[in-house]
Amino acid sequence: MAFDPPAPRVMPDVACGPTPTVSGRLSRVGMQRIEAMLRLPLVAGGPRELPARVDAFVDLDAAGARGIHMSRLYRQLDAALAAEPFTPGLVAGLLEGFLRSHEGLSTRAMLQVNLDLPLRRPALVSGHSGVRHYPLAMAGTTDRDGAMRLEIGLGVTYSSTCPCSAALSRQLIQERFGRDFPADVPIDHASLRAWLGSEQGIMATPHSQRSRADLRVRLDPATATWPIESLIDHAEAVLGTPVQTAVKREDEQAFARLNAANLMFCEDAARRLQGMLLAEEAVQDFWLRVAHFESLHPHDAVAVACKGIAGGYDADDHALT
Repeated sequence: MAFDPPAPRVMPDVACGPTPTVSGRLSRVGMQRIEAMLRLPLVAGGPRELPARVDAFVDLDAAGARGIHMSRLYRQLDAALAAEPFTPGLVAGLLEGFLRSHEGLSTRAMLQVNLDLPLRRPALVSGHSGVRHYPLAMAGTTDRDGAMRLEIGLGVTYSSTCPCSAALSRQLIQERFGRDFPADVPIDHASLRAWLGSEQGIMATPHSQRSRADLRVRLDPATATWPIESLIDHAEAVLGTPVQTAVKREDEQAFARLNAANLMFCEDAARRLQGMLLAEEAVQDFWLRVAHFESLHPHDAVAVACKGIAGGYDADDHALT
């Protein structure tokens, strides 16, 4: 027995109704933290399907309009992420579609994706490996005149050992050595070696702490791929002591050696990253912030560096979320 489909219902659309009581242009209207899955192209292993949170916005330039069409943003986003890998080209296409679907209402469109990127990282010595999750954001903004801005934000966690604390510790060790091995007494090699391996010999240690770098970089809008892995690799290389995953005793010993050879204040870490980003051809502009979560103090040591038009960025507003 055949059933006739129900006749379309006429339903009210308040957004297209009367002019709002208070009119005015709005810089951003849309949806934040949309739950989504996307395929992210990576150099190692190809596209990875990952859960993400997406922010999709347009401005409301028509001062007398009640609102935008949020469902249009969602449907375009959902269809695009299901059909294609998440590339800079896909972002550009989505932003253009947002504006086409809001002709007469909007002049600017914005999109940002936030996710945790899992990457397998090798141990320093033992040959083991484990997974690190890196907070990652990819964002695009475009205007009706075609001007597009493309950005990546990422976070890198590392260890920092205080140079001042290291110097003070060395001084205490020197003083203890002078007491335990007086200048007028011949030094026995075996006794000195045993002393160096004792708690009396290493009677002071510098303070270290887990630290974090947040990077926000602006890319050439014509770029075809996200340089995510290379940025993470280069950042960890210049910092020298990224946090580890699988650790055996030989890995921990190697990590201790790296920390001792890699003393840095937050200013040192910020300058290392600044130099790295200035040398990156794909990076047109950047903002970065490092925070050392002090073990000596209850507060953090923070340094910020930036380039060009990012110079006005505020640290709290532009840290990766």
